[in-house]
Amino acid sequence: MEPKTLFDKIWDAHIVKQVKDGPDVLYIDRHFIHEVTSPVAFLGLKNRGMKVYSPKNTIATPDHNVPTINQHLPIKEELSRVQVDALKANCAANGIELYGLDHKYHGIVHIIGPELGITQPGMTIVCGDSHTSTHGAFGSIAFGIGTSEVEMVFASQCILQPKPKKMRINVEGVLQKDVTAKDIALYFISQISTSGGTGHFIEFAGSAIRSLSMEGRMTLCNMSIECGARGGMIAPDETTFEYIHGREFAPKGADWDQKLAAWKQLKSDDNAVFDAEYNFKASDIEPMITYGTNPGMGIGVNGTIPTGQGLTGSDLITFTKSLEYMGLNPGDKIKGKKIDYVFIGSCTNGRIEDFRLFANFVKGKQKAESVTAWIVPGSKKVEQQIREEGIVEILEAAGFALRQPGCSACLAMNDDKVPEGKYAVSTSNRNFEGRQGPGARTMLASPLMVAAAAITGVVSDPRDI
Repeated sequence: MEPKTLFDKIWDAHIVKQVKDGPDVLYIDRHFIHEVTSPVAFLGLKNRGMKVYSPKNTIATPDHNVPTINQHLPIKEELSRVQVDALKANCAANGIELYGLDHKYHGIVHIIGPELGITQPGMTIVCGDSHTSTHGAFGSIAFGIGTSEVEMVFASQCILQPKPKKMRINVEGVLQKDVTAKDIALYFISQISTSGGTGHFIEFAGSAIRSLSMEGRMTLCNMSIECGARGGMIAPDETTFEYIHGREFAPKGADWDQKLAAWKQLKSDDNAVFDAEYNFKASDIEPMITYGTNPGMGIGVNGTIPTGQGLTGSDLITFTKSLEYMGLNPGDKIKGKKIDYVFIGSCTNGRIEDFRLFANFVKGKQKAESVTAWIVPGSKKVEQQIREEGIVEILEAAGFALRQPGCSACLAMNDDKVPEGKYAVSTSNRNFEGRQGPGARTMLASPLMVAAAAITGVVSDPRDI
């Protein structure tokens, strides 16, 4: 039998029908929905006189548009309120479980799936959101889809999808002190570019990847699409199984034993062939930060902003325009740059481990007066853990205030917007022009880098403090 990659094994097991010289009809195990990309899909379904085919495999929560303070009050912004109300009405009409703002399971869609045990190895998972790739950390095929595809899954629990090529990224060795999964992500994207993964699905492998916690693996898979890939995944292992065991919707009893035995088979065969492969040394990675307007424009915190030497044509134009937008100069040191805002949260770094890291760093220190900080848990469960573990007291003593769950300042679809011209060091996943607000200047980094900037008021190396 021909050796197969992990991706091939899961994909092939979910093919309902193969279209000759065309896409595959792929069965979808879990469909996550939120308030932004679902209303038009629900409307299309209604116009065709149809209901959701498999409501039990559909999980809903509002996250993009929700405010992160005073969630008990009506949403002020009209479009946000309309979309959240529409999600509630559509779920009720189709028998879909909704984890709304008042529900104990509420949170960012890619945070609640894993923490509730809904996300499991070997599954196919989709959502009308590009960062669905997060769920690939569990050894599943997870990818974002468009609104018309959301409607397709509503109607049939299947999707027409061309099979991507396969890529493997190996990171071997031991990570330096204070280097996190976010740094691995920003490093590999800076190396292969924001288009280096186009047309591929990535499997992350190597000793440095296996050493990551599940939270770290989710961060890495979340960022996989920022190199143009369709998604990212990591073969499940004991770390995966231990994380899932005992969670609300995880298999129980004999069902657990049966599922576990199957999950243990989910790995790429030794001689499996990938269409592309990259090898990186963990020791080469230091705490990273972006200086430009895409996630590939990243450097080590002690590095200098590139000069653009060797770039020509549109690449040089893009580079120059990006630095102009950011108000930065080629050859400048990034460390020591004054910043105005910090944000910890989002589906990239809104998990309990991220807040433990942040709190451990700021404990006994004081937030710089010049810095506005948004500390936003990814879910109600994360918020509860922050309170139960005494993290909220550490944060408050250091001058920080805890907000309520939501996507928050990741994408400026809510009230948490960075003002024009201001610099934000952010744990989110994208630094495009205007992503965090019109004219906002975003630098992507890890929770530790964000903590260091919050305390010093400038871009800092956490290892120096």
